[in-house]
Amino acid sequence: MTLLSAEDRTLAEAISRLAYSNPFLPERIERERQALGADFLAGGTLWHAWSGPTPTPNVRAIAERVEALTERLAAKLAAGARPEGDDLRLYEDAVVYRLFSHHADDFYGLIGRDRSTTPVVFYRAFQQEAGRLLQRSAGPLAADREVPHLFAALFQIRRAFHYIFRNIVGDSAPIVRLRAAVWQSIFTRDMRRYRRALYQRMGDVATLVSGPSGTGKELVARAIGLARYVPFDPAREAFVEDYAGSFYALNPSALSPTLIESELFGHRRGAFTGAVQDRAGWLEVCPATGTVFLDEIGELDPAIQVKLLRVLQSRTFQRLGDTRDRPFLGKFIAATNRDLSREIQARRLREDFYYRLCSDLIVTPSLEEQLRGTRGERATLVRVIAGRVAGEAEAENLAEETERWIATHLGDDYRWPGNVRELEQCVRNVMIRGEYRPPRADSPGARQRVADEVLTGALSADELLRRYCTLVYSATGSFQETGRRLGLDRRTVKEKIDSALLAELRGEG
Repeated sequence: MTLLSAEDRTLAEAISRLAYSNPFLPERIERERQALGADFLAGGTLWHAWSGPTPTPNVRAIAERVEALTERLAAKLAAGARPEGDDLRLYEDAVVYRLFSHHADDFYGLIGRDRSTTPVVFYRAFQQEAGRLLQRSAGPLAADREVPHLFAALFQIRRAFHYIFRNIVGDSAPIVRLRAAVWQSIFTRDMRRYRRALYQRMGDVATLVSGPSGTGKELVARAIGLARYVPFDPAREAFVEDYAGSFYALNPSALSPTLIESELFGHRRGAFTGAVQDRAGWLEVCPATGTVFLDEIGELDPAIQVKLLRVLQSRTFQRLGDTRDRPFLGKFIAATNRDLSREIQARRLREDFYYRLCSDLIVTPSLEEQLRGTRGERATLVRVIAGRVAGEAEAENLAEETERWIATHLGDDYRWPGNVRELEQCVRNVMIRGEYRPPRADSPGARQRVADEVLTGALSADELLRRYCTLVYSATGSFQETGRRLGLDRRTVKEKIDSALLAELRGEG
């Protein structure tokens, strides 16, 4: 008796691909379609805070099919079915999917709680369910030591989804890409490899978050830092650390170089005026599962850059006034709103320091990019912000008032130079005073804006081509000549012209 029938294999292969896919990429939608076939329901497939945390009908339907599949296969294994080829891997992938589906709400209930001393009450039920389903599989997950690791990995997935889902809001293409990029920063592009080995090593990889001020760089950093892998101790039936208390954020722009060093590295008594006792810095108190986040990295003193470079290279540091090497065990995340290539050229940023930071680079889009070509995106963001500012009971009314003010006084073409942070202040101003009056600073011209977008890496390849075609066409006035200069067909040039940008460029002369 074989383990997988042709029909079961088709479903198991679809579930296997789905279980290890990035939930914020379009591939997830296609894999749900493959798992459900004709029963797949289109729509409601974008994950963000405005869509609500309730699972979609597709997710519920897949969970039911997986439960039935795993019960059939477990019964076959108990009856002596002989696995062939990759049967065991497909079965175990289905079991992993089932365990996560069964306990997703339980894991969600742990988020925000202190787990360092409190036993997790549902772990035994999880352990028993995993043991029953895996005891005859003889696959990699059947070993007892793998169940606590699987439990920890599934809780990490639930946390990662929660913090990305809550912190990064919107339907626009740049935001969809951002959510997917943050997920990859946590789990890499290969979640199987991550579960096998990389979960122990991702703390060694520094992450750099780049983007304009007010675009949520710290929210991205928090989503990554609060979704790190935390081992589970089966003897205590508790996690070894409280993830929620292991994120340490510092903004250098508000502190002197000496205070920045003291906060990061710690100091010995007498190391500087005011150092009246020994003090451990954040690099020292940060556990292996924790994260140190340094905002506005471009403003760091070069001497501190050298010290941080050593931390990233050797994972060791010294307190101020001390000679003893101490280990840094956690993850390092930095953020900047500056063009770091210019900072390097101006010798304000060490090139070797930059290359230690950029192995994992995330770029946050401006609000203008998010709103461009995405109908209703601003209303979505205003509604979410209104809920945070005024509470859900007043959110709808405040959102409508804010949208009316924006439409009447600012218009759809307002560029929001302060990004999401400015939009939030707009909501607050309307709530308090019934109006929002932005500062009347001269906005950059279209050519400068395009240059800034290119230099900050804020454009996709298609957006870059559209901007460049429009710039050249505004100068030549000819599709054919533009195509000749760019090595493109004139019809391609015509398709890529951005009419709004072209009008601005012509208006500038």
